[in-house]
Amino acid sequence: MSKLSLITVLATVSIVLPTYADSQHSGGIHSPKNEAILAPFDIIHTKITTDGNIATFHMMVSSKAGSSTPLPIGQLAGSDVFSYVWPTSIDSYEVGFEKNAGILALAVTSHPDFDDTPLYDENGDGNVGNDGNVWHSHWVVLQPNEQCGKGALGVVDIPKGATPRLPKTWPGLPILLDSPGWSPTFDMKAVEVRVPFDNIGAVNSSTFDGVTAGLRINQSVHAPLLCVVDVMDIASGDLSLPGKVNE
Repeated sequence: MSKLSLITVLATVSIVLPTYADSQHSGGIHSPKNEAILAPFDIIHTKITTDGNIATFHMMVSSKAGSSTPLPIGQLAGSDVFSYVWPTSIDSYEVGFEKNAGILALAVTSHPDFDDTPLYDENGDGNVGNDGNVWHSHWVVLQPNEQCGKGALGVVDIPKGATPRLPKTWPGLPILLDSPGWSPTFDMKAVEVRVPFDNIGAVNSSTFDGVTAGLRINQSVHAPLLCVVDVMDIASGDLSLPGKVNE
């Protein structure tokens, strides 16, 4: 796991990246470039801002955001998921789960071996079940899970027979994951997602971090179903959620 310290982004970044206005690259968490991390996952800026009831989740990387996706293996068991993730302090109840169910995170993911957005046809071919490789968004609830590895996080499993509170767009998998259909946008080095909230105050008072990571479906396709197995970068360096919304 990378240990990154926070630094102020060099003033020259506005020259190198003329497509980004100062307001887009200000505030949030600034992280140093790390040549040891693949550029599409090397986080240099993370922030969340709100306007009315819309929260914009923003992450900037060294180069070519969204250009790298997992290689398909032809089966669900053992398949990989690449992700851009904003862990937050927002209560999981605000998006449809039980209260205090774990760490609520917005994730933008790609995974060619399965489709977990049954309500949406991201690639526009008329088939809603074949577009997991297209980058899409999820809410996930994370907790430490030793079965995923020492100190590792996993998406919270739903025990057999349990009936927890779940969002209306829950895709039917036995984990605390939602497929709300908010489309991510990629622009050179940045990925953004605009998300409406019923209670925007819960977002305005929250803190956040930024993570790029690989996840993997368990070989037994059983609890734990989905584990974080490869943390590529953490905006804060220590997952302390230091970012403040609109600051």
